[in-house]
Amino acid sequence: MGAGVWMAAAALCAALLPIAARAQQQGAIRPTTAADAIRKQVRLEQKLDAQVPLDVTFRDETGKTVRLGDYLGGKPVLLNLIQYRCRMLCSEEMKIFAESLRELGFTIGDQFDVVTLSIDDREQPDLAAEYKSGYVNGYGRAGAEKGWHFLTGDKVSIRRLADAIGYHFAYDARTDQFAHPDGIQVLTPKGKVARYFFRLNYPARDLRLAIVEASEGKIGSPIDAIALMCFHYNPVTGKYGLAVLGVVRLASVCMVVGLCVGIGLMIGWDRVARRRAGGPAVESGA
Repeated sequence: MGAGVWMAAAALCAALLPIAARAQQQGAIRPTTAADAIRKQVRLEQKLDAQVPLDVTFRDETGKTVRLGDYLGGKPVLLNLIQYRCRMLCSEEMKIFAESLRELGFTIGDQFDVVTLSIDDREQPDLAAEYKSGYVNGYGRAGAEKGWHFLTGDKVSIRRLADAIGYHFAYDARTDQFAHPDGIQVLTPKGKVARYFFRLNYPARDLRLAIVEASEGKIGSPIDAIALMCFHYNPVTGKYGLAVLGVVRLASVCMVVGLCVGIGLMIGWDRVARRRAGGPAVESGA
């Protein structure tokens, strides 16, 4: 009887094997949907030290035609690409970015500028002007309107800049929105890509360090210079982390300076003591 049970179980397994194989095959060849195809196109490809096209043209919030190079040459620029009408990722990105800018010790228009560009070629300068008014007023610092620029443009110009910085996005007809990554790019005054910040994480401290680095030391305080010795940019995480070697170097420098100061003080005290010991004798009266 035991053998009969084993034979029946084996027969059942043999009958079920083709069914399981077909189910597995059907799962493996699940047809690719339109959403899958769009998601595959969306990514942020870091192109550090890449040159952005300075001659590419857009329209500013007043409708005036401008060149990207018009905003470069004097100071670093923070660049971010969004869709103005987007109420999901773009809204969250702008909210976090605006908070970081308010926390940043530097001021837009003084130490750096900001360029915000719409990736939707259907959006017009009037919408850009509306966005600028809201964010500049929320920023609340005098003169920021001269340094924060909200641009729109045609497909060719938008794609040209996006490709230069590795910003890949795609239009989703189902939602009438653009699928895209988030990201803040830091540009040098010459238009080179210096740093990337992404994953909706743009710490004010890290933005400050990136701006100081991009300026090649032309802005910032001695404290910033020391911080750059101790912190290292990680392109994988898009953050500045503590650099052990930098800390060791700084500690060594401080130790040497401390020893020199200590030796100098000891020499000075020794000279003062010798002068006092070898000074004129004072006669006492009878």
